[in-house]
Amino acid sequence: MTSRHDPTDDVDAIVDAWRRELPDLDVEPLHVFSRVSRLARLLDLDRMSAFARHALEGWEFDVLSALRRSGEPYQLSPGRLVQETLVTSGTMTNRIDRLAAKGWVERLPSPADRRGVIVRLTKGGQETVDAAMADLLARERELLADMPAEERAALRTALRRLLTPFEA
Repeated sequence: MTSRHDPTDDVDAIVDAWRRELPDLDVEPLHVFSRVSRLARLLDLDRMSAFARHALEGWEFDVLSALRRSGEPYQLSPGRLVQETLVTSGTMTNRIDRLAAKGWVERLPSPADRRGVIVRLTKGGQETVDAAMADLLARERELLADMPAEERAALRTALRRLLTPFEA
């Protein structure tokens, strides 16, 4: 139940309906996971809009930002990119091809393995991902602006606790 000071949302109505229809089930987890799920979908849509202003798809931002976060010289092996972006190696190969065609990444021979390659962020890729990241952060700061710092800290801690078992 929400207190009289808490706003209500669509999830409250969904939970109430399930509670009415299946009174013998504990539907309390829906209060958390339905909100997380809905928020994830809405944030994905919002992020897609932010990335579109830079002619980027979400997956392109994921790969470019993994390279950018790696630090100079902004390069990773395809295997490491797979780990960073949670996709298959076949998917990553296709993504690297498409990003290279746009001039945002380049393939270089791996110094550690003659048969391997390293994927490096180009200057154009860096400029694109940096601009998209600046816009994304500005938008996400707007979304958090009305939430007090202590609530943001509590939310960050709670979400980390919820995510950790999935990443273990």
